Amino acid sequence: MKHYLIAGVGGVLAGALLTTQIAGPLVAQETGSNASIYEQLELFGNVFERVRADYVESPDDKKLIEAAINGMLTSLDPHSGFLSANDYENMQTQTRGSFGGLGIEVSQEDGLVKVVSPIDDTPAALAGVKAGDYITHVNGESMMGLTLDQAVEMMRGPVGSEITVTILREGEAEPFDLTMTRDTIKLTVVKTRVEGHSVVLRVSTFNDETYDTLKAELNKAVEEAGGIDKVAGFVLDLRNNPGGLLNQAISVSDAFLDAGEIVSTRGRKPEDSERWNAETGDLAQGKPMVVLINGGSASASEIVAGALQDHRRAIVVGEKSFGKGSVQTVMPVTSDSGIRLTTARYYTPSGRSIQSLGIQPDILVAQPRRPVNAGEDEEDTPRSKSNFGRSEADLRGALNNDSINEEERKQIEQEAADLEATAKLREEDYQLAYAVDVLKGLAAVDFRAGQVPPEAKPAVTSEGGEDKGAAKTNG
Repeated sequence: MKHYLIAGVGGVLAGALLTTQIAGPLVAQETGSNASIYEQLELFGNVFERVRADYVESPDDKKLIEAAINGMLTSLDPHSGFLSANDYENMQTQTRGSFGGLGIEVSQEDGLVKVVSPIDDTPAALAGVKAGDYITHVNGESMMGLTLDQAVEMMRGPVGSEITVTILREGEAEPFDLTMTRDTIKLTVVKTRVEGHSVVLRVSTFNDETYDTLKAELNKAVEEAGGIDKVAGFVLDLRNNPGGLLNQAISVSDAFLDAGEIVSTRGRKPEDSERWNAETGDLAQGKPMVVLINGGSASASEIVAGALQDHRRAIVVGEKSFGKGSVQTVMPVTSDSGIRLTTARYYTPSGRSIQSLGIQPDILVAQPRRPVNAGEDEEDTPRSKSNFGRSEADLRGALNNDSINEEERKQIEQEAADLEATAKLREEDYQLAYAVDVLKGLAAVDFRAGQVPPEAKPAVTSEGGEDKGAAKTNG
């Protein structure tokens, strides 16, 4: 996640001026420390000159220095690094919502490139890349030992060109190849759908457009549902959302909170700590909310999920999130390059840091894996059969129910149709169907924002999606 300094260049220049003005006293007080630093810088200079003079081929001085800077930064943590002119431009383009590539957010783990999440409707997502996958080869060339920037560079290429990546996936006995075509990635940051009386808000990333798009799409979906009085609640789907801009995470959290802290950041110095509070106004108008997360929900997604969870504004459903609880500041260092530096940790309203721990859902619900059995007829599967093929109404001569009027009968039929629609949704997306069911339960007890929800209990699910009496997750 990137937190931009609005006056970045000005801040750097002001810092340089201040250093010049007070350099004398500082040098006098820290002569020993500075001497050690100068010795190390002299060591760097000596090595640099030796490489220039004696390496088997004449090296590019600019690339050498940039590699040295990047090595210094990447030694700190996986999210700090040097942004060359090309990387700096790509980073700025991505936050505006359109860029070229495969559409995956990646990190590095034990020297391997790990997929944090594929972005919706991109070549990677359509090809079947999943959160948690490891990419071991690109076009047959190993990525072992490369830096993250080098690995990303290997996956870049002209729009329209083919690329084959080798995937190592938990649960699969052997690595396998996926071939896809690079494309211009145009992010659809928010998509909405109405499931029964529930509005589903799918947020795929946090860029400059996220809050404004969320607000517009939410209002459109409410209108489609027949007005806010017809809406049972909202599902905020943050699964496989790799994060993005801090200010957008704050705005999205604020969209559903009337008051209280959203998030705080704590840096190296106490005076660098910051805190953001919600302002009055709830786009959901107090209706019940469920937030969906999984292992691909990272950074800004975790800020939103943590804020809504701590304030009891939403019930969090799904699987444990990625666990990236740090803030990166992008600082320009020249007119066309910069550094991405981890400058703070962020904390949820209750004061918890989720760094490396993630957000634990209130209700653990695994997305079941569907076994692929060739030739199996869906209608013959046990789940499609009922133990009760007939009802009282099917019996010849059964009494009519004359205690309800036509309007009540239509309402009962509509409720039955809604239940049937949710049952079908379980086959498509079990976690989302579960979230919709939770909203129905909250609506049934007339839950409103500000109330303390019933004690959430761990989900009892199986890989087939049916209750078995024991919780189970899919790696």
